[in-house]
Amino acid sequence: MNRPIAQVKYVGHKKAIKLSHLGIHTTRDLLYHFPRRYEDRRQLKPLNQLVPGETVTVRVMVVSWEQRELRPNLVLVRAEVSDGHHRGYALWFNQPYIKRRLPPGSLVLLTGKVSRRSIFPEIQVEEYELGDSEGSSLNTGYLVPFYPSTAGLTQQWFRKVVFQALSESLPFVEETLPLKWRERYRLVPLSKALKDIHFPADEEALRQARRRLIYEELLIWELALALHNHKRRMVAPGIAHSRDNTLVERFLRSLPFSLTKAQERVIQEIFADMEAPRPMARLLQGDVGSGKTIVAAAALLKAAAGGWQGALMVPTEVLAEQHFLTFKRLLAPLSLPIALLTGSTSRKDREKILLGLEDGYISIIIGTHALIQQDVNFKALGLAVIDEQHRFGVRQRAELSSKGFLPDLLVMTATPIPRTLALVAYGDLDVSLLDELPPGRKPVLTYVLSESQRQQAYRLIAREVLAGRQAYIVCPLIEESEVLEAAAATAKAQELQTKVFPGFRIGLLHGRMRPAEKEEIMERFRQGEIQILVSTTVIEVGVDIPNATVMMIEGAERYGLAQLHQLRGRVARSYYQAYCFLVTRNNDVEAKRRLKVLVENHDGFAIAEADLKLRGPGELFGTRQHGWPEFRLAEFPRDLKVLEQARKDAHFLISSGYLDQPEFAVLKALAESKIQQLKL
Repeated sequence: MNRPIAQVKYVGHKKAIKLSHLGIHTTRDLLYHFPRRYEDRRQLKPLNQLVPGETVTVRVMVVSWEQRELRPNLVLVRAEVSDGHHRGYALWFNQPYIKRRLPPGSLVLLTGKVSRRSIFPEIQVEEYELGDSEGSSLNTGYLVPFYPSTAGLTQQWFRKVVFQALSESLPFVEETLPLKWRERYRLVPLSKALKDIHFPADEEALRQARRRLIYEELLIWELALALHNHKRRMVAPGIAHSRDNTLVERFLRSLPFSLTKAQERVIQEIFADMEAPRPMARLLQGDVGSGKTIVAAAALLKAAAGGWQGALMVPTEVLAEQHFLTFKRLLAPLSLPIALLTGSTSRKDREKILLGLEDGYISIIIGTHALIQQDVNFKALGLAVIDEQHRFGVRQRAELSSKGFLPDLLVMTATPIPRTLALVAYGDLDVSLLDELPPGRKPVLTYVLSESQRQQAYRLIAREVLAGRQAYIVCPLIEESEVLEAAAATAKAQELQTKVFPGFRIGLLHGRMRPAEKEEIMERFRQGEIQILVSTTVIEVGVDIPNATVMMIEGAERYGLAQLHQLRGRVARSYYQAYCFLVTRNNDVEAKRRLKVLVENHDGFAIAEADLKLRGPGELFGTRQHGWPEFRLAEFPRDLKVLEQARKDAHFLISSGYLDQPEFAVLKALAESKIQQLKL
């Protein structure tokens, strides 16, 4: 199972390089490279029964060939074929060599889409294979698998190699689940599941193979998380933080508002964890505007009060700068040393900050990935806080924690995650929920507008600005291209200033700006000097300007619902009525139906559930995030019940001690391998 893939028959060195691009390096990798779909080729239809539009497989004999040039660079090669009783045609485009491979008289299996432009059916061939009278083949006669592939690896070749690997390796497959456990859930043996996932005899065999492999995949994942959590709690005592909350109480009294009941409850949950002599590992979930920043500040102050240092890591420089300014303002009455460290911090300032962290002078540090660089050392890191956790991988979380000796860990997200998905991505964390917004907040009135309706949004923006309020205009999302996003935002700001709002003060913010520029723009917007801020998605989280009441999002169909809800939350920060316009050029009914979810719903968790059903977990946050695990077969929300059962079973196996028994040795080894793979 673990031998190099190049040693499998039909592979060799060149094909092994291509397979490596698919993550296939060993026989085991190949057997766990599952088909993406199946095609039912159990029935070979006679040519006179073919229906236009269907994809079929037929066994025929080549009768004759003709070739025509339809236009420059487009050659049609057509074979007249016969199944012994009826006549038809097989079509290839730009493949004249096919005539040499299949001379008249050749028996061949053809698979392709049927059309009919005359009395005889035509098949546009997608796949072909030399056939024989017996019809023995890996490419017909059953549910034929189709694999995720890459250039130079055909589906026929994949089937042949997988079949060969199964023939050689199935006797060596180690069963991971004891017989009694399999009987409990009526699961087929692993060797049978692997055979049937690739070459199922029928739909039931395929269903049973998938059941077995999905359960095992989720059980190993949940075991890895639970084992990591169990070991972390058992290996060594953590920091028992001081029960003296005098500094925290001073901070809370200085706030110009009262905490919500939810904030009070969550702070108590976090403090109880911090005071216990074991490492805290807690996820704080809260909808937009629910007050997570205050909770994080209270936790960091509690650590500082006992002489420990606190670190807050965020995914972007804009968010780091925003948090730094907020914390400086909130903590000003306490005269606590606080610093900001990002990739753009000057060398001089960086050296000063690193020294302050090492000698313990700096109590609270806020930063980006720069915090987990090798030369960053703390004298006494007692609390690591990670904001917008879904944008980090599990590995980065562990790297920040490794800067101290078992510091407490608090991870936060303003992107509501359905409870069951939280079990997958954060199964090793306890969960606190901020499920209450400050009193008096009004729901944001949300509208979906077509391109022709944008003037309505412009009129309302003008009305709000004239009334003394402010607005955001967010440019379309351009995946993985900050440069193009910045250019689009710059052009949009110029157009708005010269053609649409010449009398208003317009500002521009995007990720390509230097930190000092971004800070200046946000401060001018905060002070009201800028009335309309044109921006990319850098304002998605952490920006708090209560006077801003309008959000206009261009190209709204490009975003996930959860991300749109995040952006909308920037104008739900005060008691003024706020508005959000979702402008779309896409007239697709499905796109508008998706955006309508936001119009009708203001609950972030309900929106996240809808986004999950529409887009899947990998796209839940608008782009695929590092924190989301990749599963080979499991899909959500389809397999949520299996996930919940796997989670229960994982905790039972650990708490009961069964996992240490010999029959679970292979399963335990796989879970521990997963921990190593994730670098937990």
